[in-house]
Amino acid sequence: MSKYLIIFFVSFLFACKEKQEKISPTLSSITESIYASGLIKSQNQYQAFSTVNGIIETVFVSEGDTVKKGDPLFAISNETQQLNKENAELSARFSDFNNNQGKLNDAKLMIDQARYKMRNDSLLFSRQSALWKEQIGTKNELDQRELVYKSSRDQYSSAILKYEDLKKQLDFSSAQSKKLLQINSKLENDFTIRSEMSGVVYSLSKVKGEIAGTQSPLAVIGDANHFILEMQVDEFDIIQIKKGLPVLVSLESYKGQVFEAFVTKINPIMNERSKSFMVEAEFSQKPPQLYPNISFEASIVLRKKDNVILIPRNYLVNDSTVIKANGEKQIIKTGLKDYNSIEVLSGISAKDELLKPAQ
Repeated sequence: MSKYLIIFFVSFLFACKEKQEKISPTLSSITESIYASGLIKSQNQYQAFSTVNGIIETVFVSEGDTVKKGDPLFAISNETQQLNKENAELSARFSDFNNNQGKLNDAKLMIDQARYKMRNDSLLFSRQSALWKEQIGTKNELDQRELVYKSSRDQYSSAILKYEDLKKQLDFSSAQSKKLLQINSKLENDFTIRSEMSGVVYSLSKVKGEIAGTQSPLAVIGDANHFILEMQVDEFDIIQIKKGLPVLVSLESYKGQVFEAFVTKINPIMNERSKSFMVEAEFSQKPPQLYPNISFEASIVLRKKDNVILIPRNYLVNDSTVIKANGEKQIIKTGLKDYNSIEVLSGISAKDELLKPAQ
C-alpha cells in the first residue's frame, strides 16, 4: 500500500511542476516613461475681472462666442462716474488754453500801453534833464518827471510779470483740466470690461443685474485653436524631465486613442501641498476638437530601445534574479523598465526558459 502512496505523491509533485508557468524572453521594444495627469488649458487662458464694484448693466457676449481684443464683455452701472466725466469735460472746455486767448490778448495790450507810456515818460524826463542842464526849469519839475518815468517803468515790468503769470496759470489750468478729463474717462472705461485677447468666451459667471466685485471673476477667455497640457509631476521624477521630451497623451474624451505631444515648459517652483511640479506640453498634432479643463493621463517618455530582450517584471526575484526552467537561479543585469516588462542586459538569452516565481 505504501508503494502506491509514494508513486502517487511523486506523480503529484511532477504534475505541480508541469503546471508552473513558464515563458521565454522576447525581443521587442521598451519605453521608460514617467506617469503624469492633468488638465487641458486654452493657450493664454485667463479670468476676466472687474476693477470696480457695481451692478452689471449689460452682458455683451454669450458662452462660446468668438471675441477680438478690446471687444466689450460687460457694462457696469456708472451713473455717478458718467456725471463726473461730463463735469470734467465742461471744466476742460472752460479751461482750454485756446478759449482763454482773449485774456492773454488783454494782458498783451496792457504791456503795449505800459511800454508806450514808459517811452513817453522817458522822453519827457530826458528833455527835462536837458533843460535843467541849461538851467531852465526848476528842480521840482525835474524830480516830478523822473518820478513819473520810474513809475511807468515799474508798471511796464509789472505788466510783463502779470502776462507771464497769467500764461502759466492758463497753461496749468488747461493741462490740469485735460488730465482730470483723462482720469475720468479712464475711470468710466473701467466700467466697461473688455477682452484682453482674441479668442473664445469659455464661461460666464455673472448675469445682468448681479453685483460685480473686484475679487470674483466674470468670465474665462482663451485661445480658440491653441491648447496646452498642464501636468503634475512628482518631485522625485522632476529632475528627469527636460524640454522637448515626447509625451504620449490619453484623453478621457477620446478613449482608446493616444496623441503625441512634447514638453515645452517646466515651472521651477514646487507645489508644497501636492509635492509636485507643473509641467506644460503642446500637442504635435492636436485632436479634432478640444475644450479647456478636459482631463488626461500622460506618459513622459524618457528613453526608448528597440529589439531588446524583455521579461515580465513579475518573473524577477529581488530585482536581479530569475529562475530557469530547471529550477536554477540566475542573476541578471537589468536596464529599462515599464509597468509590465523589464530589459535584460546580460545573464540570460532569448532561448532560455524561465519559471514564474511562487507568490
